[in-house]
Amino acid sequence: MRLGRIASTSGVAFVKIDDGEVTLPSGQPNPEIRAHEIKDHPFGEPTFTGRSWPLADVRLLAPILASKVICIGKNYADHAAEMGSEAPADPVIFMKPSTTIIGPEAAIVLPPTATEVHYEGELAVVIGRPAKSVSEDKALDVVLGYTCANDVTARDHQSHDVQWTRGKSHDTFCPLGPWIETDLDASDVGIRTALEGAVKQDSRTALLLHDIPKIIAWVSEVMTLLPGDVILTGTPAGVGPIHAGEMVEVTIEGIGTLRNPVANRA
Repeated sequence: MRLGRIASTSGVAFVKIDDGEVTLPSGQPNPEIRAHEIKDHPFGEPTFTGRSWPLADVRLLAPILASKVICIGKNYADHAAEMGSEAPADPVIFMKPSTTIIGPEAAIVLPPTATEVHYEGELAVVIGRPAKSVSEDKALDVVLGYTCANDVTARDHQSHDVQWTRGKSHDTFCPLGPWIETDLDASDVGIRTALEGAVKQDSRTALLLHDIPKIIAWVSEVMTLLPGDVILTGTPAGVGPIHAGEMVEVTIEGIGTLRNPVANRA
């Protein structure tokens, strides 16, 4: 099931999006794909209002507004190596504020104080129910689904500060979308990031140093996870700079493609 959030002439709503190809081979939107309004929230078994819209007639928003975004650093060996460090023995946790979240096609806004901003394509885990001290064997039970993410980073801020908060926390630095896929085995799916159509990152989640159950168990031992919270699982090698006027795309097998233009602050 594909769950999302949309803006329509009727306002903002959680929706279930029909299965099938959203775009026709001609490049035009598929008129048969509709977004069906969910009555209250997407957690548990959703109920519907009966209203729906052609997906082509609405705007996709970030599929969830998380109370917190928890990130796992250096979770692919090749990325740890390209950053000049060893792979960590345990998951390394950092956080991004909820104000970093934007949706598909929304602009990543470059801070005027930053000179080196990087893309980092990642698989995101969306939590579906409250979780504290969850064991690894029960960890997937608390997952609502998965979406694409871009852990945008002001690398010069990160290097200057010798810690990650400022470089990871600028507004618009956490694109999510295009929707949440609930029926996905995310243990071994392809993840690819393209900049201006050129593939820059190409890996698989099977190469995560700490897999999804381990991550959820590790994080939930530290903090209570709430429905809608998002965990970014780490980025593979190939990170690099983005500039105003470019388009960055994160594609995850079984989910879809998250597209975001890059812009300077107005």
